[in-house]
Amino acid sequence: MPERPLLVIDGDSFAHRSYHALPKTIRRSDGNGAGAIVGFANFLLRLYQTERPRAVIVGWDTLEAPTERHKKFPAYQSGREFDDALVDQLRILPEFVAACGFANAKAPGYEADDFLAAAVAAEERHGRTALVASGDRDAFQLASETTTILFPLRAGEIAHIGPAEVRERYGVDPKQVPDFIALRGDPSDKLPGARGVGPKGAADLLRRYGALEGILAAGRFPAEAEMLRLYRSIAAMNAAAPLPSPGDQTPTWAKASALVRTWGLNQLADRLAGMA
Repeated sequence: MPERPLLVIDGDSFAHRSYHALPKTIRRSDGNGAGAIVGFANFLLRLYQTERPRAVIVGWDTLEAPTERHKKFPAYQSGREFDDALVDQLRILPEFVAACGFANAKAPGYEADDFLAAAVAAEERHGRTALVASGDRDAFQLASETTTILFPLRAGEIAHIGPAEVRERYGVDPKQVPDFIALRGDPSDKLPGARGVGPKGAADLLRRYGALEGILAAGRFPAEAEMLRLYRSIAAMNAAAPLPSPGDQTPTWAKASALVRTWGLNQLADRLAGMA
């Protein structure tokens, strides 16, 4: 029987999606918002039941501290503002994850993405398989023969993205995704990309030259070379992020149920109690 995979989740990605998708009228007993908590919890439980991982790690951004990316490129993600209600729920969601018996990964200077990369690198070193759940296409750079990206689509569907699907969508291999982002740009992260290059042009260049460095060595984009290298370093996930050692986990659904009941989220508490 094949070994069960490690499930690594971009916590911020799914908390944000849940916060914006669910009614703001969902509240905890203290009157504070709960939509992000309930949506994230339902997503986590559904993934756990569907994929049956041996362990779960949830990666989180640290909103209070700038990352290396912000230091290298101050415009990175500039203009993003989060509602206080969302920040409040992001603060307590790791408590819920821990109550479920799962591991949190969070450290100043790192983003959730970096923990995904670190976890995948560790699993691949040990010859194991990983599932990476993220709503951010940057995660496609992690797809491999042993790592599958779980990417949410509309209406609750989840796409399973491997190397073939990355090639089909972008026209590049997973390892070329940071180069592709550097060339094409990424409006959500405020990366402008190479002047006059869109997705098709970026893919064509990478098919011809193999990597950004090959493109620059051929004399393309001489005036933009240093900035393009910077954009690539920002788009590349940092697999050196500090990671908890999850081992094999046994979920503690009853403990999670008791926690969310103290928050007044009785429907979620009942669902967790049922799983226990």
